[in-house]
Amino acid sequence: MSRTYFGTDGIRGTVGQAPITPDFMLSLGHAVGRVLKRDEKKPTVLIGKDTRISGYMIESALEAGFASAGVDVLLTGPLPTPGVAYLTRALRLDLGVVISASHNPYGDNGIKFFSARGEKLSDAWEHDVEATLAQPPQWVDSAQLGKARRLDDARGRYIEFCKNTFSSDLSLKGLKIVVDAAHGAAYHVAPDVFHELDAEVVCIGCKPDGVNINAGFGATAPAALVQAVRDNGADYGVALDGDADRLQLVDASGRLYNGDELLHVMVTDRLAQGQVVPGAVGTLMTNMAVELALKSLGVDFVRAKVGDRYVLEELSARGWLLGGEGSGHLLALDKHTTGDGIVSALQVLQAIARSGRTLPELLSDVTLFPQVLINVKLRPDQDWKANRQLADAHAAVTRELGNAGRVLIRPSGTEPLVRVMVEARDSALAKHCAERLADTLRA
Repeated sequence: MSRTYFGTDGIRGTVGQAPITPDFMLSLGHAVGRVLKRDEKKPTVLIGKDTRISGYMIESALEAGFASAGVDVLLTGPLPTPGVAYLTRALRLDLGVVISASHNPYGDNGIKFFSARGEKLSDAWEHDVEATLAQPPQWVDSAQLGKARRLDDARGRYIEFCKNTFSSDLSLKGLKIVVDAAHGAAYHVAPDVFHELDAEVVCIGCKPDGVNINAGFGATAPAALVQAVRDNGADYGVALDGDADRLQLVDASGRLYNGDELLHVMVTDRLAQGQVVPGAVGTLMTNMAVELALKSLGVDFVRAKVGDRYVLEELSARGWLLGGEGSGHLLALDKHTTGDGIVSALQVLQAIARSGRTLPELLSDVTLFPQVLINVKLRPDQDWKANRQLADAHAAVTRELGNAGRVLIRPSGTEPLVRVMVEARDSALAKHCAERLADTLRA
C-alpha cells in the first residue's frame, strides 16, 4: 500500500503548504490519538521539537488534536530527536512525537513518531493513521478531554542519559572539542554533555533564533566546523544536524570523517574489547572499502535500503547491534534504540581514548573507494527499467569491476531522476563506467 503523507522518515514539507499546516496537524494529532486509544484507555504522548519558529504553531495544533481525542500530552520544548525517543521509553509513555525537518532549512518542518519502546513505528502503523485521517473526527466530550503540561528538566534527564553511554572509567580530559549544534535542538544539550565528561568545549552553531537552523552550520555544512577546529587548535570537532540524530566528525588536521568510517571505528572498538560482533548493517550507499575491511575481520556485512529506519529494521531482524549510513546516522542498539549524533560521537571518542590512537590510526586499514554519482533526468514516461542498453551496459560494467567495485542504479524518491553510482578502487575507472551507464539513459 502506498502512503499519502508519510515518507521514509515521517511527514515533512514546506510550512504553510499541505500537509504542514495547522489544520492538518490538528487532524493528525486527533487521528493518532484515536489509533492510540484502541490499545490504551488514557494514553500519554511526549512532544518535543527543534528550534524552528514554526514549531510553536505545529506544537499547539498537535496538542489540541491529541486533547480532542482524549490523549494527555507532555511538552519538552526544544530537544533532540533521540532525546524524545529516550524519554518516551524511560517515562513509560505511549508515544513520542518530534516536530522537526532534521537537516532541512527552517522553512520546512515535519513530524516523526516513536513507539513506547523508543523505536520508529512500522509502515502498517502509518497506514492505520492515514486510514483514520480519512474518517470523520470523533471529538470526545469535556470530561474525557486530554490535558497538557510541561515536562520539567527534560534536557537534564537526556544529558545524563548521553553521559551514561560513555565508559565510566574513561574521560575526555585533555581534549579540546568544537561542538557545532547547527543552531538546532542540541544547542543546549551537546556542549554540556562533552563539558561534563571533562572536555574543553568550544561552541559554534549554538545560538538559534528560529530561522537559522542548519544555515551554514551543522552536519550538512561541515566547513564551519573544519575552520573552527583549525582556528581554535582543537583536537576534534563534532557536527550535528538540526535534530541531532546524525554526526560528522573532524580531527585536528581538518580531515572530515563520514558515517561509514565511524561505523568501522565503532565495530573495531567492540572487537578490541573482546565483544562478539557477528555483523553490521550499512546501506546501498555504504562505501565498499568499509564492507571489505569488516569482512576481513570476520564481521558479516549487510546492506539495507537508504534510510536509518531500514538499517534499524535489518539490525532488529538479525539481532545485531551496530549499523549506519555515510550521512552520519549511526546506530548502537546496546546504547540507544535510535540514531543519536551525541551518543555516536561519544562511542567514537571512547574508542580513541581507550586505544590511545588517533582516528587515522584506527582507520589505517580503510581507504575509501572513489564514488562517482551521476543524476540523469528522465523524459516523461521514460521506462528506464525496460532499457535494454542499460541492462547490457550494467552487466558489462559489473563484469569489468569484478570484486574491485560495484554499481548502484536507483530512482530518486522526490524527482524524475535516476541516480547512477559507480564505486571502484580507481577513480578514473569509476568515472568512465558511470558515464557509460548514464549515456544509455540519455540516448
